Amino acid sequence: MFLTAARFESFLNRTQIQVTDMTRIDKLLSISSAPLAGPPGEFPKVLEPYVLGREVYTLLEQKNGFYAFESALHVFPLSNKGEGLERWNAEDLWRYEYKDLVNGLLFFAEDVLQDQFCLSTKEQGIYRFLAETGQTEFMAESFEQWADILLADFRGQTGWPLLEAWQTQHGKLSEGKRLMPKTPFFLGGSYSIDNLWAGDAVDGMKLKGDLATQTRSLPDQSRVRINVGPKPKESQDHL
Repeated sequence: MFLTAARFESFLNRTQIQVTDMTRIDKLLSISSAPLAGPPGEFPKVLEPYVLGREVYTLLEQKNGFYAFESALHVFPLSNKGEGLERWNAEDLWRYEYKDLVNGLLFFAEDVLQDQFCLSTKEQGIYRFLAETGQTEFMAESFEQWADILLADFRGQTGWPLLEAWQTQHGKLSEGKRLMPKTPFFLGGSYSIDNLWAGDAVDGMKLKGDLATQTRSLPDQSRVRINVGPKPKESQDHL
């Protein structure tokens, strides 16, 4: 059983002196779930184009996929079963909805609201991918720095407060589910449990990708109306 976010703060307060020799990666792994898959095989080709690809592999050698902060953080395993890292990055799963917005990006983890953590072939470092808009923001130069940022601000970086509030009312979030806004946040939706529902992670990324590509060129303050229904056939022909 891994530590909840609240217990993690207590853990750090009680053991501040004893844990000073631990790396930030070690600390993150120590409060995370059991591995989501068995030991990874040899270094995969999907990581080869990325400067920090070896760091991803080293992290997953220590723990091959995991949840942390009550599942607010989800790190994908290297696995052929289910939605491991390679399947999560497959073009035909959900990436096609984002079109060129995801070119050169490798997504290795996500927060509970589906912002992705990723690597880029264009620049070294770790980036946050804003799922609703398809924008990327530089986050860290290394995985040690990434872990440090998460540990220092897990509330803001993982969406943990919303997850805790939602689970208090609705029960544990099921595996494969993420929290979705009823009204997108970038369109004025509130960061509250009244605006959240639990949806399938893949379906959620497809919806956000479609929204991101349709709104990417709109001027600020544009009025947007969301119509829920089948997409026109021509926009479905992505293959």
